[in-house]
Amino acid sequence: MRPGPTGRPSNGRRSTGPSSQKRRQALIAWGFCLPFVIVFGIFMVVPLVGSFAMSFTDFTARDIPSPFSVNFTGLEQYGALFSDPRFVKSLGVTAIFVVVGIPVTMAVALGLALALNMSKGKFVSFLRVGFYAPVVTSIVAVAVVWRYILQPEGLLNSALAVVGIDGPNWLNDPSWALPSLIMMAVWRNVGTLMVIFLAGLQAVPEEVQEAAVMDGASPFRRLRSVTLPLLRPTLLLGAILISVGYLQFFEEAFVMTKGGPLDSTLSVAYYTYQQFGFGEYGLASAASYVLFLAIALISLLQFRLLRSKD
Repeated sequence: MRPGPTGRPSNGRRSTGPSSQKRRQALIAWGFCLPFVIVFGIFMVVPLVGSFAMSFTDFTARDIPSPFSVNFTGLEQYGALFSDPRFVKSLGVTAIFVVVGIPVTMAVALGLALALNMSKGKFVSFLRVGFYAPVVTSIVAVAVVWRYILQPEGLLNSALAVVGIDGPNWLNDPSWALPSLIMMAVWRNVGTLMVIFLAGLQAVPEEVQEAAVMDGASPFRRLRSVTLPLLRPTLLLGAILISVGYLQFFEEAFVMTKGGPLDSTLSVAYYTYQQFGFGEYGLASAASYVLFLAIALISLLQFRLLRSKD
């Protein structure tokens, strides 16, 4: 009898030890995961791969009866996108929405989180629920309320009239329509970041704050030199979450303005939706992957700017 690899006699039989048990556990685990994997593959992976391939073709609604007769066009659809003035304008509208909306939302949320973190009492819990309520409210209900608020004779203009200001036609003026949607988006999303930032602030060690106080640091200096550096991972999480949502902003324009007036609220997501409605499936798929690339690049930039320096 020859010795085995470990020096022990080998009788030619397979081991039924720990490795066999691990394989059995892995098979059982995959058995439980299989329904999700199948559903995810059919409804997520296949459409993703199909839309990506479609973006390199001239596929339209007319080609549905004979999908294999479409022509491969390479990057032609992407070139057509950037030759379309409406798509270029949608890029600018989305950029303004993101560049203005994200810093304002984060600043307001951080201010509220700092105020709530320093406050005590039962009223604080009520404020937390109140600020978070818009997040779980239906966008349709929010749009109905805000359309009433932003009407020429609505609540906002009535309030401005009290102090002698003649308010504009918020949703029908190209100069004010996009700022109105940004204001609504900030109001609706600030609760999410407030809760995240408040959790991050409560995780900051009190010993560090006390040491800064003993060193004579002012409240602003403690915020800048102690709180914000320790809050960088939380800020990164909040920035990525809110930027992904703002880059894909669609419901606000769809419900409130239909992309108008004069395409002043036409986002990339709304442009993509319109192209699918027009039956330009190849062009719409290309637009969706341009948006995907923008989301990936901005998320990467945020990781580089806000990641911990440890």
